[in-house]
Amino acid sequence: MTPLEDKATGCVAGAAVGDALGGATEGWTPEQIVTRYGGHVEGIVPPYNEDWRNARPIAPYHKGDGHITDDTLMTHALIRVYEKAGGHLNAYSMAEHLVPELMSERRWIPELEAEALPLQRIFLAEKWIVARLHYGHADPREAGVGNIVNCGAAMYVAPVGIVNAADPDAAYAEAIDLAGAHQSSYGREAAGVMAAAVAEAMRPGATADSVVAACLRLAKDGTRDAIEAVCEAAAGLGHWDGSFEALRAAVRPFDTVADTYRDQGLGARRPSRVHSIEELPLALGFLVIAKGDYRGTVLGGVNYGRDADSIASMGGAVAGALGGLASVPGEWVEQVGVASRTDLVAPGLAIADVARRVHAEDLVRRRDHESAFADLDRP
Repeated sequence: MTPLEDKATGCVAGAAVGDALGGATEGWTPEQIVTRYGGHVEGIVPPYNEDWRNARPIAPYHKGDGHITDDTLMTHALIRVYEKAGGHLNAYSMAEHLVPELMSERRWIPELEAEALPLQRIFLAEKWIVARLHYGHADPREAGVGNIVNCGAAMYVAPVGIVNAADPDAAYAEAIDLAGAHQSSYGREAAGVMAAAVAEAMRPGATADSVVAACLRLAKDGTRDAIEAVCEAAAGLGHWDGSFEALRAAVRPFDTVADTYRDQGLGARRPSRVHSIEELPLALGFLVIAKGDYRGTVLGGVNYGRDADSIASMGGAVAGALGGLASVPGEWVEQVGVASRTDLVAPGLAIADVARRVHAEDLVRRRDHESAFADLDRP
């Protein structure tokens, strides 16, 4: 396995494992999680609600027990889009390739314990893609305007970072273009920064510090300020256990979702230049605390609660890209793969192959441009 394949599989499998572990604790506080499980969560656990079928009648999802959630379903869908497109993606790729993936390709949905269209599982913010692009015929570059602003685009954008491996600037630009069909404001910004984080983590010799530095260099407005505040707080902490209060205090001024996670005010998830999603800064904060270690990064997100699956999935993607596939505990990869009836490694190999082919095409274009510009500037 080449370093490209190793890092790509570590990223994609790492994201899926973080998603599956965090799915069980999503929406709850650290105190509620400790009470429910008799201590901190250290691996795969059952659903928080034992009677999960009736606990949320409108959305009876079987979270926990190693089941991946919509974060991973969307990530794998984006990888398939890259395979079909065979090159860089933009907002129009969402309309041409992702919409059919969501509404016409049946997949095994672990949380539903059935084969179904991904559209029947994804959250309202992702259903927006189909509503706006398929039914509304919106300009793909502007289709994200009007959607709730959340982590929806950032949660599945890691493949953009792999395709642009070691080039965070290019990853940021591609993700910003792509995510325009889904999100606006700081939700779209977070997608760009998350892709950049993965692209930097793919670089040989990258570290948690270099990832954060790349994010701070590229991030704008409240997203940048939130990442800086959370990572500064994280730098003084030695372990995720005991970090939650300090990290929440650091991100609170930028987060529009209330401390009582399910009780949001009228200003929640609206466009703003001074706000940020919570998930990405927290994922980077746990990465800093763990010094890039996969297990520590993911377990921090899992036990923090709130949007735990997305925090742990984003952190897992970056940490997995830093450390490669071996950094993701093998027993977790196997258990989540079996429980979710999903191959967690093959999609990473697939996107690595796409990255290799895209880089070769980029190289040809770059050489052509260099030659043309040299001719332009020759006396």
